[in-house]
Amino acid sequence: MILLEYKNLIVQETLKDKIRNVVEGGKPDNVDITVADFDGVLFHMSNPDGNKSKIMVSVSLKFYKDLQEHGADDLIKREYGDFLVPAEPGYNVSVVFDLEKVPGDWEKRVEKAALLKRNCFASVFEKYFGYQEQGTEGNKRAVVHYRDDETMYVEAKKDRVTVIFSTTFKDMDDVIIGKVFMQEFKEGRRKYQQAPQVLFSHKEPPQELANTDARMGDNIGYITFVLFPRHTSASARDNTINLIHTLRDYLHYHIKCSKAYIHQRMRAKTSDFLKVLNRARPEVKDKEKKTITGKTFSRQN
Repeated sequence: MILLEYKNLIVQETLKDKIRNVVEGGKPDNVDITVADFDGVLFHMSNPDGNKSKIMVSVSLKFYKDLQEHGADDLIKREYGDFLVPAEPGYNVSVVFDLEKVPGDWEKRVEKAALLKRNCFASVFEKYFGYQEQGTEGNKRAVVHYRDDETMYVEAKKDRVTVIFSTTFKDMDDVIIGKVFMQEFKEGRRKYQQAPQVLFSHKEPPQELANTDARMGDNIGYITFVLFPRHTSASARDNTINLIHTLRDYLHYHIKCSKAYIHQRMRAKTSDFLKVLNRARPEVKDKEKKTITGKTFSRQN
């Protein structure tokens, strides 16, 4: 299975090319690029006020207000403090690279810019990982509407953090393939005891969401991750956040890949069957006939 990148490679490679060009003595170029990411997230790279010597990178998340309730602004200031600027209109976070003052660690800063979406997501996880580490309970459950019809729930207990993703399946066969994938997660945990517990429920929300407005329906699924201290500790939490915030995209990406592979195999098998049928068709020999004048002709059946 393929792990999706948790940073935006288009943003990273474009910034690297533009900055490397200036570092090697070239002239700054015009930049105006809009990049779509998963979950309706948009990146915009541009020259603020038409100034070619500066490149602004902005990110827009429809659910940023939900993240602000859990410290997203503070985390962004911590990670991007010295090159954070007021957000571009229509976007939530903006950072600027000054090509006249390129720092020595510019490659690390470029990578951070490509992690804007991930770092916005990280705020809610860091907050609840902290609750678990402190052993506090009773905190309000985090609810993040990360897509128009899908929601993420995060709750901390003394010994665990529970992360629940609701997801909508567009086709009923997606549900079947999704269940197979969830079963593989369970099988994987038997081999790797350090892996988090994974649960999947279909149609109805898990017990943790009882008496809430969690949606129900034939095309609704809930994926529950139970994260223990070994997953939320200071040494492991960055990797945990990198992986878990892309879970929904990972699942649906592989569902689509599985369907494409199944269709490809079906077409190949159908082609093989047609070849067999063509070879089995009996050959019909032409029958020669003569006209009244003695000329011959053949009639094909």
